[in-house]
Amino acid sequence: MTPGQIALRALIVGFIVSFAVITGFAYTTLLERKVLARLQHRVGPNRAGYIPIPGRSGERRFLGGFLQPAADAVKLFFKEDFRPSAADPWIYTLAPMLAVIPAILILAVIPWMHGFRLGNLIFEPYFAIAPNVNVGVLFILAITSIGIYGVVLGGWASASKYSVMGGIRASAQMISYELALGLSLLPPIMLAGSMDLGEIVAVQGEWKVPFALLQPIAAVIFYIGALAELQRHPFDLLEAEQELSSGYNVEYGGMRFGMFFMAEYMKMISLSAIFATLYLGGYYGPIPFAEQVPIIGLINITIKIVASLFLMIWIRASWPRFRYDQLMALGWKRLLPLSLANVVLTAAVIILFDEGLLASLF
Repeated sequence: MTPGQIALRALIVGFIVSFAVITGFAYTTLLERKVLARLQHRVGPNRAGYIPIPGRSGERRFLGGFLQPAADAVKLFFKEDFRPSAADPWIYTLAPMLAVIPAILILAVIPWMHGFRLGNLIFEPYFAIAPNVNVGVLFILAITSIGIYGVVLGGWASASKYSVMGGIRASAQMISYELALGLSLLPPIMLAGSMDLGEIVAVQGEWKVPFALLQPIAAVIFYIGALAELQRHPFDLLEAEQELSSGYNVEYGGMRFGMFFMAEYMKMISLSAIFATLYLGGYYGPIPFAEQVPIIGLINITIKIVASLFLMIWIRASWPRFRYDQLMALGWKRLLPLSLANVVLTAAVIILFDEGLLASLF
């Protein structure tokens, strides 16, 4: 392909993925409110956008709450966009952008379906914004670390003691869990022999075994680290109103606050996509023939992402919040040693297989 065709392909896929994530973020909030309402025996959003259907027992509301995300967006756009008088105007405005942009950039290397051709455009070897990136996992680690700047700078630029305290606690939490999160990415790399996410998915498809079954410890550590990175329950001490008045974003309002809100739910989708790619087989399974019919692969990975989002919401509905000392102890004293030991054990087993010392057992 010519450089122009490569750029056009990236623009097309980038537009499709970005539009899907932005739309998905809005309806992830609706999914969370609906699921939490059902799990906690409450009435969730059931008014905005419903279609009245007459019946014998009275009017029924079809798709009740379907337009609630749009109503929330309009409300945020028209809310007062204040700024503290002592805040740094440039960094105060830049911080929400630094939180949102990495959440979308992560998706550049995610393979969404098997490769195919569409006229003169060649989407091979797989459908992604930037396929064949041989340092894809390293790219993910680099981009996720940028999100810390949005949190820290947002807290510092607000010129509020509550915000500064929230930013410090947020940075400490995110850095602590990034170590275990990074180590949990090594076992899939070692098993596949590549940092290209497409190669990791291809190996799982060839073996017909998702890496979550071969590396359950790494999969669990990654998921816990992802929840801490997202500052989701039970790691949401940064938003515990009884402690820090909502933490680093307490001085934000309007769409600036909305951008921090967007970043959280976009990262939920992004990290769920990474988890599905590294540990659940990507676009392979549960529906077969993902290579022959590429759209099936997109359906497969979407099912896995939605299942991961449901699990995050379920955890929020049922799990108690950690104390901050428990949160830090879990990251440094439990997950980090366990993930390091798992990497060493995985490397030892792979070497023994390569040397043929374990061949007699299988």
